[in-house]
Amino acid sequence: MAVAHNSSFLLFCIFFILSSGAKKCADAKNFTLVNQCQETVWPAIITVESNFHGEGFALNSGQTFFYNAPDVWSGRIWGRTGCNFDKNGNGTCQTGGCGTSLNCTSAGSLPVSIAEFTLGETDYYDVSLVDGFNLPILIKPGGGKGNCSTAGCDGDLRQHCSSDLAVKNNGKVVGCRSACDAFNNDEYCCRGAYKDPGACLPTNYSKNFKQVCPAASSYAYDNLVSIITCSASDYMVAFCTTRNNTACTYNNQKFVCSITSGGFKVFPQSWRSLMLALPLASILQILF
Repeated sequence: MAVAHNSSFLLFCIFFILSSGAKKCADAKNFTLVNQCQETVWPAIITVESNFHGEGFALNSGQTFFYNAPDVWSGRIWGRTGCNFDKNGNGTCQTGGCGTSLNCTSAGSLPVSIAEFTLGETDYYDVSLVDGFNLPILIKPGGGKGNCSTAGCDGDLRQHCSSDLAVKNNGKVVGCRSACDAFNNDEYCCRGAYKDPGACLPTNYSKNFKQVCPAASSYAYDNLVSIITCSASDYMVAFCTTRNNTACTYNNQKFVCSITSGGFKVFPQSWRSLMLALPLASILQILF
């Protein structure tokens, strides 16, 4: 009888969490992160308004990651490359690193391509190359109302980077610095006499960025025209893909990507703690 009672209790717990989870998703913005690179990427997600609370993890080539953010949320998502972390989550990355931790609680080191979001009743998002470029990154909303266009690049800027901006590792270009980061002068950084949008204009360096990534911010004031507005519940952030990507489609209120070999779902820490406190936690995670 005790076994039957425990089984009934577990079934109740499953029903309760599934019901709660459905409500949670209804009140959340759902992100699908996709690695279309040929190598592992270590994405980082930070929530800007809460002391940079963040997440970090490895995402193998062809793998998908699901993340739920509150419906009112401001944060950044980017990819780190060339990382080496130990079993305790300590290590370093060639590009985009945030110190020595797998979980990022601060912004990524330059150069880094960033997907930026300010979500609410109306969502604002853009791909920013103001801090340089380390990976092609794309933002695509699922459905939604408003502009809702795709932000990102049409190619890999590392293959078109000026030699005086290139960051190399073992002779290979792994990143492309912004002119502001490389030269630190007022014209490129939009400060001093160039602090106003009318005075800080595109340079040859930012024009090169814009040519490869026409739907991304290429310098400080470029975001005045590059920020996109939309009202959607689902967003895809994909690494190493372009705006004409056809591997992922949005159907039945979810993104489906034909290139993915597997996926996993992560909940905010409070939800993970609840699940880990229950028996069969790994099965429950799969059921989600």
